[in-house]
Amino acid sequence: MPNIASAKKKVRQARKRTFRNNMVKSQVRYAVKKFAEALKTADSDNIKTCLVNAIKAIDKAASKGVIHKNAAARKKSSLYRRMSQSGTAAS
Repeated sequence: MPNIASAKKKVRQARKRTFRNNMVKSQVRYAVKKFAEALKTADSDNIKTCLVNAIKAIDKAASKGVIHKNAAARKKSSLYRRMSQSGTAAS
């Protein structure tokens, strides 16, 4: 445990940032999981809604610096690829 005030503050900041980052990453994983479940149902409207939500979660994570912008682009590309392979047309 640090003794210096500035080091104590850094520990508090790191704890807060770690909590936020884990929450944002969890939201991304949840949105991607919901999209994968929607693909299994073959309900076109549900798939598109879940895709939009997943893309939104990924973009938010990238804008906050939780994930790298290239990682976000790779994840979004993967989602679009999975949707096109399932036979559902994107609009």
